[in-house]
Amino acid sequence: MFSKWKSRLDIPFVLIVLLSAILNGYNIWTDKYVNSYYTSAVASMLQSFHNFFFASFDPGGYVTVDKPPVTFWIQTISAYIFGLHGWSVILPQALSGIGSVCLIYVMVKPTFGKTAARLSALAIAITPVLVAVSRTNNIDSMLVFTLLLASWFLFKGLKKNKLWYVLVAFAMIGVGFNEKMLQAYMVLPAFYLLYWVAAKVNWKKKLGIMAIATSILLAVSLSWAVIVDSIPASKRPYVGSSQTNSVLELAFGYNGVSRLLGMDGGGGNQPSQSTSKSQSSTENSASQNDGTANNSNNAASSNLNNTASNNSNNATSSNSNNTVPTNESTQGQNGMPEGFPNFDGGTKGKNSSGMFNTGTAGPFRLFQSELSGQASWLIPFVLFGLVGIFIDLRKKNFTQKHKEALFWTAWLVPVMGFFSVAGFFHQYYLIMLAPPVAALAGAGWSKLFELYQSKLNWKSFLLPAAIFITAVFEWFIVHPYDSVIGIGWSIAILILGIGVTIWLSIIKVSGSRMQFIAAIIGFFVLLIGPMYWAFTPITYGQSSMLPAAGPTSSMGGFGGPGGMNGNMPDGMPGQGQQDGNAQDGMPGQGAQDGNAQNGMSGQGGQDGNTQNGTPGQGQQDGNMPSGMPGQGGQDGTSQGNMPSMPGQGSNKNSNGMGNEQIDKKTYAYLTKNNTGEKFLFATADYSTAASYIIETGKAVMAMGGFSGSDPILTVDKLEKLVKEGKVKYFMISDGMGGRGGSSEITDWIKKHGKEISSDKWQSNSDNSTGLGFPGGSKKLYKVSL
Repeated sequence: MFSKWKSRLDIPFVLIVLLSAILNGYNIWTDKYVNSYYTSAVASMLQSFHNFFFASFDPGGYVTVDKPPVTFWIQTISAYIFGLHGWSVILPQALSGIGSVCLIYVMVKPTFGKTAARLSALAIAITPVLVAVSRTNNIDSMLVFTLLLASWFLFKGLKKNKLWYVLVAFAMIGVGFNEKMLQAYMVLPAFYLLYWVAAKVNWKKKLGIMAIATSILLAVSLSWAVIVDSIPASKRPYVGSSQTNSVLELAFGYNGVSRLLGMDGGGGNQPSQSTSKSQSSTENSASQNDGTANNSNNAASSNLNNTASNNSNNATSSNSNNTVPTNESTQGQNGMPEGFPNFDGGTKGKNSSGMFNTGTAGPFRLFQSELSGQASWLIPFVLFGLVGIFIDLRKKNFTQKHKEALFWTAWLVPVMGFFSVAGFFHQYYLIMLAPPVAALAGAGWSKLFELYQSKLNWKSFLLPAAIFITAVFEWFIVHPYDSVIGIGWSIAILILGIGVTIWLSIIKVSGSRMQFIAAIIGFFVLLIGPMYWAFTPITYGQSSMLPAAGPTSSMGGFGGPGGMNGNMPDGMPGQGQQDGNAQDGMPGQGAQDGNAQNGMSGQGGQDGNTQNGTPGQGQQDGNMPSGMPGQGGQDGTSQGNMPSMPGQGSNKNSNGMGNEQIDKKTYAYLTKNNTGEKFLFATADYSTAASYIIETGKAVMAMGGFSGSDPILTVDKLEKLVKEGKVKYFMISDGMGGRGGSSEITDWIKKHGKEISSDKWQSNSDNSTGLGFPGGSKKLYKVSL
């Protein structure tokens, strides 16, 4: 029995799974809050079925998060079993990443062979963006696993000619919709195409079955949305990030059309709704209940749980508060202050990579330096592999290999097309590329090696050419980071790629064993770059809110800090661990001398000298009293009138965006003076509320949702809440009033409330907005009517 089991065990595959487990799970226990917006929801969902079903952000059931609940249901179950910790809400995603590796292996092996399956499994295991996302409580890793599981059901159903497998496959896509809405539908072209070309029934039955499958897909997809939208607004939370308190509007607007067209293109969620005029224009569409959500157009830009490391060998994270102000007097394009970068990912004719480092829209966007390191490493090899697979395609020779390759291609092409033109997305969305690229890389290698061993002709040189071209492309990805990680990595990839290409060309006439070894080594050479990038979330740290891999991954999609001297080629921003010289970067900050060259601004951790930078300010602890921006040299804290965008501390974790530590004195004061109010206090958006919800389990109201810009409250509704005794204390920011808060509501609070002296409720150490952007200090008001 044991010998039989041992003979069936694929040891290399087991090692790949172990590698995936290390990449996805090592050190996740050090992340306390992770993406605190979602962790707050889990803390709230643990308290009641009402919160659990609606995925309420707060224990009071005021507002939902901006995504459907399935992933959060699973995270809540994990937290219920293991307790609420950062690692317990990450665990489902880490396991999903490992599960995706297993599913790729199982799906590729029957058709393309064991070697191809191993290579595909290894390729997806070390896909940098998949690793980065799987180490957080963001949804996408779970979504990819769900879609791969749906693909497995489809493959099984077509091979066994079992209809129910096919129907389950489409139902699983519906489950994916209830994880991240329309993003799940990216795979539909592949599913329809494969069923059409592979189903063993006539075309009439195909149409009928596809209609049934689509009906099931839509029924499962819309089930939760229809239930929620049909419940009276007064009996449920407000649908976060929607403008009309509707899940369907959220799905097809903010999480749909707006993603394609950009922040200004549809969904109704404009970055700023802070003025009385903008508030009044949206009041009619607000719900009768009090709720709030996450405006990720603002949110992602402004609330980044940025984690940095001291160096390449230290994964200690360091978070920075980054929030976007929306006061009308200082607002520029996209609701940002004048002079700040646009948030459109380089669209609308702008030659900018956008604040989220997503490159310039166009056919080669995924090959630009901003995005290529996340999931594009093997795409050139995949293209050669597709040539090899389809080169012998004939009408009467349409094999299972062709069908499955067509499926993965039909997954890959629409995803590449979307991200090439999309107006607004984050780097970690590129996880959708991981399954088709990995599957086609292994399958393509198998076919290219088969052609390589065939008679001497141009087809037999596709494999050496694929390795050479891909190695050059990977050199292009790694080379800009030579000053950060050392020149050896890029040179090694290039030289080894050229060497294997020559080796394969020379031994074309030798024995097959040597050819196989050379071909495998050639593929492994192409994994050097992505393998290094896959380890960077561990070695360099990363943002939990905007996860991304690479030596600058701790910037969470903003560019990033240099691991050694901080010289960032064309980066925004670049921060140095040693001398802080920023070249062509904005801004450049130094942990020692802070010299910024061609940078705006340069700040020094010790002497703060700035060259060609404005301004330069230096202190040893990095506290910037009035700097623009201010970044910490040691503890990474930032104070001032202009945002720290983004700032990382060199030595210890600082208060991160949305990860603000609770002020114990504040909590004690509010608890002592609570006279039965439902909400401990109310604040503009999620960032201040999150830590209090996670740490204490108390209900805290984010009046305007995630970003503060959801049209939930009017003055009349707020007055009613106060009179009903549901909320009494309001923590707001002076100055610019926060990022998305309504100035009309803020004015009403100041007019009818009594400001509480800060020495009664606030520790001296807690004088920031919790957001890191303009807003002055926090002020606490008591409103009694």
